[in-house]
Amino acid sequence: MLGLSSRLTLLKGKRIFIKDIIHYLVPPGGKPASIAPSLQRIKRGVGTTGETSPTTNGRKEPNGQALWPWPTEAEPGNPTVVPTEMLARFHFTFLIRDPHSSIPSYYRCTVPPLDKVTGFHEFYPSEAGYDEVRRVFDYLRKSGLIRPSGGTTDDSIKHELNGLSTAAGKYHVNVSETDGVEICVVDADDLLDDPASIIQAYCKSVGIQYEPGMLWWGSEEHQAYAKEAFEKWKGFHEDAIDSQELKPRTEERKVKSEPEWDAEWKDKYGAKAAKTIRETVDKNMDDFLYMKQYALKA
Repeated sequence: MLGLSSRLTLLKGKRIFIKDIIHYLVPPGGKPASIAPSLQRIKRGVGTTGETSPTTNGRKEPNGQALWPWPTEAEPGNPTVVPTEMLARFHFTFLIRDPHSSIPSYYRCTVPPLDKVTGFHEFYPSEAGYDEVRRVFDYLRKSGLIRPSGGTTDDSIKHELNGLSTAAGKYHVNVSETDGVEICVVDADDLLDDPASIIQAYCKSVGIQYEPGMLWWGSEEHQAYAKEAFEKWKGFHEDAIDSQELKPRTEERKVKSEPEWDAEWKDKYGAKAAKTIRETVDKNMDDFLYMKQYALKA
């Protein structure tokens, strides 16, 4: 839940920004994914009456493991319920945050008094999201849909991506011709340390013109729009919604030792909660550090 991805796509010449949570697109618990029925290619003449392409009921992976969450066809290596053909239409950005900060921040939203506002009354470590972010990132990278500047597609799975099969037809993703976009990963700490430089680097990466005004959203119109848009997630984004600009931290970020983190969590949430937070942080650090090596630099 705390690993976020944003996507830019073209619509009639305009760049449309979509903020999404990756683990909503990936089956939980590492289960093998099958393509969502609503996203399968529609057959000629099908769809005008709400009819969708047929599924293959009871289909299983070669190892006998049932596909999830639908008995539709799967794409080799694709961890999401979204077909590669559709993933290729987006320009992905991955926003990452150190689990030492994100995990207790999420935990705080699931306990009193904030849980009464958010409506979340239980903390689920499985919703951290780092594993899902990494697996989707790796799939996009290996398939050539994202790549380092001047980089190439990994040869190991090219054969899997050309002529991908689904129950509704063939998806033809010719990797050799795919114009993969540059890898774009933003570390939240880097963004808070130097917002202007990171946003400039981000704009350069995704191919849009940087303007200083991007760091300010203090007008009444912008404030009203943000509050309405995030009403569903009340309690999670109050600090951001009530802000007016993105500016550098007022205090230098302090590097804490692991015992210092543990003591802070114990003091705020109690010993039992601190243990849960510690276990969740430790479980997700490898995935965070893996993603961090790709982070944009100012």
